[in-house]
Amino acid sequence: MGNDGGMDKLKGKAKEMAGKATGNDRREAEGKTDQAKGEAKSAMDSARDKAEGMKDSMKDSMKRDGS
Repeated sequence: MGNDGGMDKLKGKAKEMAGKATGNDRREAEGKTDQAKGEAKSAMDSARDKAEGMKDSMKDSMKRDGS
């Protein structure tokens, strides 16, 4: 998946700052939404990585027990 979550967080922070600087409440809100979306993507990527690590660990364990 890459670093999509990080990019969303960065893009969101930029939008939020631009919104604050210009007094554009909608842009600021979009930025906060993008940041939340990035956090969610990062959490999903982390959970996916942990699940794959557990799967690999179980495969290794089963190979050792079966040998």
